[in-house]
Amino acid sequence: MAKTKKFNFSKFLITLLITQAAGFVGSLFTTSSVKNWYPTINKPIFTPPSWLFAPVWIFLFFLMGISLYLIWQKGQKIIFFWIQLFLNVLWSFCFFFLQNPTLAFVEILILLIFILVTIFKSYKINKVASILFLPYLFWVAFASFLNYHIAILN
Repeated sequence: MAKTKKFNFSKFLITLLITQAAGFVGSLFTTSSVKNWYPTINKPIFTPPSWLFAPVWIFLFFLMGISLYLIWQKGQKIIFFWIQLFLNVLWSFCFFFLQNPTLAFVEILILLIFILVTIFKSYKINKVASILFLPYLFWVAFASFLNYHIAILN
């Protein structure tokens, strides 16, 4: 078992920047559609207000960054983390850039699977890293439910 190393601010900052950069890239696909397309589509009554999404995602990417740091501190590489991060960005591309809620729904189900795999794999490395993924899992599960209803309504 690898020893826990001292806190490394540089590594911590890098992991936060990586995950926030993923969020930023996703937002590039989102920005124009949020203004022009998204307001015009049918949404279920339980759709959160638009202003809520950015702070929630910033917080979730922050938690992912901490999780990544804890895994990296253990000297582990976890490919599933990188896959789920890519799939997260891909969902924004499918839903907002392509404006295809049905394709995005299929993609988000795959994302959910990889989030679960990341949670289980990281649990073996660092329990806290795994637990930090739970709010993300719950939010993406809700987003899946929302995405499904948007696809049905449109």
